[in-house]
Amino acid sequence: MLERIQKENDIKNLNGEELEILAEEIRQFLVEKVSRTGGHLASNLGVVELTMALHLMFDLPQDKIIWDVGHQSYTHKLLTGRKEGFDDLRRYGGMSGFPKRKESPCDAFDTGHSSTSISAGLGLVTARDLKGEDYRVISVIGDGSLTGGMAYEALNNAAHLKTNFIIVLNDNHMSISENVGGMSRYLAKLRTADIYTGLKKGVTNTLHSIPVIGDPLIEKIRKTKSSIKQLVVPGMFFEDMGITYLGPVPGHNLSLLCRALREASKIDGPVLLHVLTRKGKGYVPAEQAPDKFHGIGPFDIATGEVCSSGEKKDSYTDVFGKVLCDEARRDPKIAAITAAMADGTGLSRFRRMFPDRFFDVGIAEEHAVTFAAGLAAGGMKPVFAVYSSFLQRGYDQLIHDVGLQNLPVVLAVDRAGLVGSDGETHQGIFDLSYLGSIPNMTILSPKNKWELADMLRFALAFEGPVALRYPRGTAYDGYREFRAPVVYGKSEMIREEKDIALVSVGHMFETAAAVRDMLKEKGYSCTLVNARFVKPLDEEMFVELSRTHDLIGVIEENVPCGSFGERVLAFACKRGLKARILPLSLPDDYVEHGSVEILRRETGLDPESLTKRILEAYKEL
Repeated sequence: MLERIQKENDIKNLNGEELEILAEEIRQFLVEKVSRTGGHLASNLGVVELTMALHLMFDLPQDKIIWDVGHQSYTHKLLTGRKEGFDDLRRYGGMSGFPKRKESPCDAFDTGHSSTSISAGLGLVTARDLKGEDYRVISVIGDGSLTGGMAYEALNNAAHLKTNFIIVLNDNHMSISENVGGMSRYLAKLRTADIYTGLKKGVTNTLHSIPVIGDPLIEKIRKTKSSIKQLVVPGMFFEDMGITYLGPVPGHNLSLLCRALREASKIDGPVLLHVLTRKGKGYVPAEQAPDKFHGIGPFDIATGEVCSSGEKKDSYTDVFGKVLCDEARRDPKIAAITAAMADGTGLSRFRRMFPDRFFDVGIAEEHAVTFAAGLAAGGMKPVFAVYSSFLQRGYDQLIHDVGLQNLPVVLAVDRAGLVGSDGETHQGIFDLSYLGSIPNMTILSPKNKWELADMLRFALAFEGPVALRYPRGTAYDGYREFRAPVVYGKSEMIREEKDIALVSVGHMFETAAAVRDMLKEKGYSCTLVNARFVKPLDEEMFVELSRTHDLIGVIEENVPCGSFGERVLAFACKRGLKARILPLSLPDDYVEHGSVEILRRETGLDPESLTKRILEAYKEL
């Protein structure tokens, strides 16, 4: 059946029996392909029938489907003729793992972060109505994404609509980890509201049997906001907001899904269709461990085990998690916060050891930052562990609630720099810019795993906000012998010579050391400095370097605007330093998906490219 899907809307040519076969083939195809390329598997297996129903009931690309986050869009890509793209899924130059408007007209909106689809959908609906156009807009959002405040802002705004807008709530009990909080409990009640379902059916059947007045009464009850469901189902949160609620509907029953979507299309106004799905459905290992298969590397299909690339070494995330637990044993004031990413940020051990001091706030980074500020104001030492690309969602809170009050909040900024296959929406290449703009903020970045441990201890003892920035992947363990105490605002001299100086930020130290070796092989004298602190700037170090060096290259994995190199350049101009400052950063652009090695080569941050750029600049002096 999958061979018969060559383009959008081809699915409509299949009959009921063929559609059942197609669902099986899609799941088999996704397991086989993701086992080789890696990717988001469990979430995609869970929405196969839902995606098929959407494609059966609507016409693409005229109608618009917006996938919240977007990592569950693989079936959508299959049904829009992108089957061949799965061989290079998430690889450089290949198909993205997220919806991309430039990839297909059937991708209505680029997504990658959570809780955005209702806002985007409302914008498309409003544009449609203003222009007098005729198409459907469907925003698909997960129950995990409903822990994000932006979703409620959009729901509140959508309630005024008088034209059709369909919101599909894909309820699989999960975000990445299991959901937390009041909305999760509320949805759990809706899932089990059998009394309402049975009562509604009984009342409807009874009224149907009453001549003349029965059917009009049914219609009146259906249209009345104060309907039977409000008497029986606790809260009726969505209905009370002015949004028609339909469901819950079994999310793996194609005919029921199609019928529900048909009903949703008839409603003049916003309607929320509540669909119950199972994350990982159809592949037993993913059903049993949906969090493990949320985002996974290549794996063995028979066992579900990730393919090993050899001896497993600690990642920076592992080191952070272990050291934080060690410090928390000694200090009862240390608390840890995650935004639905306990495993990904290395806090699962802390959660087990110190459950009373562990807080999962859901996918709500803005709240997490201000919550941490409140903890700090109350005398605790909060550590918010978060991916770089997600922390940027809390920028206002960082300025207003943490920085302004100079509160001792530790930001453990994981996945900093290039992260690879997730692409533009997940690259952590803006944090030095946005964090560096905040007064009172201290920013550190370690050269290796030993320094990460020392810096975390420093941050926990510091009286003010501290961002500790480290990358994804295996922690570098070289240069262990260089482990001087971490002193506020001071960099670390590793190799001192003259002529050319290389100053590296954090995990780019390994690259800088390789560049120095290449320069030495070519006969150049070269100093190597580990910046340690991005903010404050070690001004004394740069003054000293300028006296004995003609060129100072500053190597970092961040966009150029607001970068460490730009701040060094501004300082050098202000002080009139004689040495030429050469900022060596990423281009002023979004960086697509691909392996980190390839992306560094393409962006000019691999050792060979850096060496070439440095020598060209040195020869121009």
